Amino acid sequence: MSAQYLIVTLLNGISYGLLLFMLSAGLTLIFSLMGVLNFAHASFYMLGAYAGWSLAGWLGFAPALALAPLAVGLAGAAFERWVLRRVHVFGHVPELLATFGLAYVVQEAVQLAWGRGPLEFAPPAWLQGAAFTLVGPPQQGLLGLLELQWVAGAASATVCQTAICTPFAAMRAFMAAVALGMLGALWLLLARTRLGLVVQAALTHPQMAQALGHNVPRVFMLVFGCGAALAALAGVLGGSAFVTEPGMAQALGPIIFVVVMVGGLGSLAGALAASLLIGLLQTAAVAVNASVLDALQALHLAPAASDSPLLRLPLAQIAPVLPYLLLVLVLAIRPQGLMGRRQA
Repeated sequence: MSAQYLIVTLLNGISYGLLLFMLSAGLTLIFSLMGVLNFAHASFYMLGAYAGWSLAGWLGFAPALALAPLAVGLAGAAFERWVLRRVHVFGHVPELLATFGLAYVVQEAVQLAWGRGPLEFAPPAWLQGAAFTLVGPPQQGLLGLLELQWVAGAASATVCQTAICTPFAAMRAFMAAVALGMLGALWLLLARTRLGLVVQAALTHPQMAQALGHNVPRVFMLVFGCGAALAALAGVLGGSAFVTEPGMAQALGPIIFVVVMVGGLGSLAGALAASLLIGLLQTAAVAVNASVLDALQALHLAPAASDSPLLRLPLAQIAPVLPYLLLVLVLAIRPQGLMGRRQA
């Protein structure tokens, strides 16, 4: 395996992990403020992808990237105002059931409006192709790593005839850049603005914030709407980079809850760490041409040879299971998660 392939695999894992963080950040904020695990959070992700597809065909990709999260965020705020706020007085179980029902409503509404098949939501021309290409010699190891060259865009065919060229997709780079920008904006909002201070006060001491004259229910609505908007932003990017189809919420929804549980309920830093860890874990499992037995042998956890069919499975085939194995391992060692401050 060439050095440049390892670097691009690492970058792919980071970009996928940052996409997961965009999703889990909203869910973490909602849980921190309201104590509700929003079962419809992945549905906002799917709704953002479909809204982005519709708006991109009408206005273009860049306006869709701004307007789709805004529209879904307003829908999320309306749901909190007219549904969750009404059932809040009855406890958390009715709130969970309300979000669970919303997930099914969004699923059926998407299929009625856009059909049951996948949509062709391709990135715009300026995001197609390679952001850069790593060019290196055929040899592997440290020597190949030292001789790597970075070429903006796609390398020429002439260069790639005598060297190994490994491109990094422009859409992946853009997705990571947007996620990092969102992370910075979220930090500035929570740590450097008066609104962020009010939100933090409502997170920890809602009665005191209410006594000081702040409208805590409005803060609830704002945070829920922002969480839905972040999920929709991830939906526009993820739907364009991967696939836009009615099963995308069901496919990604469980992984979001794994991220939140592994990172620790209510911890944004934990959600970021868990997102990157799971993104790297799944991407590496798909990229590495090895079996479960090879991985266990590398960790000195398996014998030199085994006839077990389970151990002969490729890591790529069990990649979807790895986040859940990580969840079991983390909860067995640290039940509150990596950076959690409250028990699940």
